[in-house]
Amino acid sequence: MATDFTPPKNPFSSPLQKMKGRREDALEYHARDRKGKIEVVPTKPCATARDLALAYSPGVAEPCLEIAKDEEQSYLYTARGNLVAVLSNGTAVLGLGNIGPAAAKPVMEGKGVLFKKFADIDVFDINVDAADIDKLCTVVKALEPTFGGINLEDIKAPECFVVEERLKREMNIPVFHDDQHGTAIISGAALLGALELAGKNIAEVRVVVSGAGASAIACSRFYLALGVKRENLIMVDTKGVIFKGRAEGMNEYKAQFASDTGARSLAEAARGADVLLGCSVKGQFTQDMIRSMASNPIVFALANPDPEISYPDAKEAREDVIMATGRSDYPNQVNNVLGFPYIFRGALDVRARQITEEMKMAAAHALAELARQDVPESVSRAYGGEEFRFSRTYIIPKPLDPRVLLWVAPAVAKAAMDGGVARVAVDLDEYRERLRKMQSRSHQVMGSIFSKARKMPTKVVFPEGNHSKILQAARILREEAICEPILLGPVTPIETMIAELRLDNLEGAQIISPEESREYERYVDRLWELRRRRGVTRQEARRLVRSRNYYGSLMVETGDADGMVTGLTTGYADAIRPPLEVVRTRPGKIAAGVYIVVTKNDFKFFADTTVNIDPSAEALAEIAIATADLARYFDVTPRVAMLSYSSFGSASGPGPRRMREATELVRRRLPDLEVDGELQVHIATSTEVRASEFPFSTLKEDANVFVFPNLDSANIAYQMLERVGGAEVIGPVLLGMNKPVNVLQMGCSVQAIVNLAAITAARAHGGQLTF
Repeated sequence: MATDFTPPKNPFSSPLQKMKGRREDALEYHARDRKGKIEVVPTKPCATARDLALAYSPGVAEPCLEIAKDEEQSYLYTARGNLVAVLSNGTAVLGLGNIGPAAAKPVMEGKGVLFKKFADIDVFDINVDAADIDKLCTVVKALEPTFGGINLEDIKAPECFVVEERLKREMNIPVFHDDQHGTAIISGAALLGALELAGKNIAEVRVVVSGAGASAIACSRFYLALGVKRENLIMVDTKGVIFKGRAEGMNEYKAQFASDTGARSLAEAARGADVLLGCSVKGQFTQDMIRSMASNPIVFALANPDPEISYPDAKEAREDVIMATGRSDYPNQVNNVLGFPYIFRGALDVRARQITEEMKMAAAHALAELARQDVPESVSRAYGGEEFRFSRTYIIPKPLDPRVLLWVAPAVAKAAMDGGVARVAVDLDEYRERLRKMQSRSHQVMGSIFSKARKMPTKVVFPEGNHSKILQAARILREEAICEPILLGPVTPIETMIAELRLDNLEGAQIISPEESREYERYVDRLWELRRRRGVTRQEARRLVRSRNYYGSLMVETGDADGMVTGLTTGYADAIRPPLEVVRTRPGKIAAGVYIVVTKNDFKFFADTTVNIDPSAEALAEIAIATADLARYFDVTPRVAMLSYSSFGSASGPGPRRMREATELVRRRLPDLEVDGELQVHIATSTEVRASEFPFSTLKEDANVFVFPNLDSANIAYQMLERVGGAEVIGPVLLGMNKPVNVLQMGCSVQAIVNLAAITAARAHGGQLTF
């Protein structure tokens, strides 16, 4: 069954218009620019003669010789361990039937896109002109030295059963027919959730299956493995109920599900049933069938693109129905993309010899359990702000939920190791962390900071404690032992939000309403003492302390909190003002903001992106030194480029002159720091250009700290890389303060809050701040 990412319906367009528009869009999408949907990209540098000599002859001979001694070394010296064949003979493509292997190629390419997108698995699509079972198996088996696994796709039944069973016996790498098992695993997970909501025991429910093809038979087998009793399952095909003694249209696979029943039609079988599973065709279920089912009926109408009965029609027939389809515009989408990328990820990472029933079962149970967990804000944002909670309209995780990788792949890997089919063993905690880093480049960069933050307990205050994003971030921070959050805001509403969002681990967290706090008068006195010679009266101090940003700043200044993170709902200038007035900058230092810009292969530090509009040479030197210290905190040796439109005096003007002066100031203060300027970006980032054109440059390697001449250029640069270049950003980290305070980008994500809070916490117990 194909994965479907159907866009929401447009009520103002006719079916004919929609079909015509979608056809034109799809053809244009596949034909524009580079044809198709995939390409091969080298993973090693190929820029020099030396690179080419290593990539191919003569250097390539060395790994060849090692693999010749031990074939397992192919997993070390080639891409085999992360390479899957998506293979079809084109005999059952989507709902299009036997259209041949060439016509199947767009589907196989699309499957490769999903493997890469969701699990970072590389794919070659293999389209084989072989309808004969023996010929097809011979071809597939001969491919084993190339791949880490085989995903069979769109092979018609019953041949698909024979092909998979034979290849699993004869091959020593995972072979998985997704049309069978993908639908079974995902719908099985949905079934577990639906039964819990319906209050029914899987061993007692009556199940009716419409369809007798690959997915229907695989689903039926899987449901039996989950606990459905054989005598409680009825299968129906185009000839009617498959009953004991029926001869017409039978084969050995259907015969396994022949029932001892008097029912002869789908309508008769559905009467009183608890579960109705459709792996058949559009319109197969009627409203009368749904009405005839038992209480709280579970209906999975999985025909694509049009289900056996539409979601609105099923709900109209029975308000108590728990409904799932294969469509993305209805609740509870049974989408195979929740399975195959992550099942193969887990199997490849332990180098499994096969994908066992236990591994499939582990994937289903992991998905079912994940559906019961709180859904993060990032998932809601991916679906237009819609909120999800385990219920009749949310029994299975959403396809764009990034947590699926972290739940399913480790569960599959563990089942492979427990079942004795894994060639290598992994520590599951370390494995999950590796998956997190693979999934998020910024998480990889933040790894050392998270570790530093966990070394000592710290208290970080959040002035916007009544915002759902802050509460979700606080849950993660507490759960991961990164810091102890202090939430500012109205106590009762925050407690209500915690309960409504089911953030159980925030129970007992410190919540403070400034005006009702026992420390209110003490903070008023302290603020007046700090600001009385800046025009602040005692009465004005009383008013300001009611502001949560001032209250939080005073908590940090007095030592009642170790750090503060604010600015989610406030403009940067307004959010930074209280910390600057209360916490203040260190003597002789200035405040500055740094973004850590994470690209595919590395990360850089951009300064000053948030505070100083047109800094002097002295200020630029101070920013460079503080940012270099921040780089060291991330375990990076800083190499600083003082950027300009000029390189080493190639152009005149006040900007280049100021950057040259700043460079000299930095060198005088820190002669051992690798810094150069003024210079342009392409020179700062190319060792070859510097070596050939500017051999006198003191940058021995490419720069990783970029100091911009003004706020305009720095702010535009990081945002362009984030929005246009696909970089991830961490920050902004506020430099120069007496104590750790950071100001968020307004409206940022929960993960951005977690990252900045971790930096705040880590700096809080690092002793004297140097940046």
